[in-house]
Amino acid sequence: MIDFAAAAVVFGLVVVAELPDKTTLAGLVLSTRFRPSHVFAGAAAAFALHVGLAVGAGSLLTLLPGRLLQVVVGALFLTGAALLLFRREEAQEDAGEQRAPAGQSFRRVAGTSFMIILIAEFGDMSQIMMANFTAHYEDPLSVAVGSVLALWLVAALGILGGRALLRVVPLTLLTRIAAAAMLVMAAINIVEAVRG
Repeated sequence: MIDFAAAAVVFGLVVVAELPDKTTLAGLVLSTRFRPSHVFAGAAAAFALHVGLAVGAGSLLTLLPGRLLQVVVGALFLTGAALLLFRREEAQEDAGEQRAPAGQSFRRVAGTSFMIILIAEFGDMSQIMMANFTAHYEDPLSVAVGSVLALWLVAALGILGGRALLRVVPLTLLTRIAAAAMLVMAAINIVEAVRG
């Protein structure tokens, strides 16, 4: 059974963390060259694979003793907040460097989108967040549902108009909101470990 509250928290935080990410811009760039539905299909498949890997890693974290698990998860959230606040803005450069195949077939476009997103997101902040959320909530299904829906929404926003969204909401504001939320999650876990 899905815990809708946990899924909603995960959904919200993953959306905020991923909007300023390079994959939003990669989706935008790809959609200017190819049919958006083909690009989305490849990106959605790559994100689903990433969620599976992250939730699996988070499930392994739950094997740690309770207090140690809370300290580890708290430290990972602190690391995630620091990475969000101090990372260099490489999104536009990474998105602009992608090369697309000459063919317009569904298989080629979706395959290219899949590989670009898969490579760009491997070991990304969102995977760390999802693993942390899985360990925190001890509910892999709820975390997976919230995460995959968030990533699909971000992909769709990037494909359909990420550049317009970033004109309305500053990239730095989105990054700071995501970092603040991760700091709150870190504090919750550390306080629970101390009280434990």
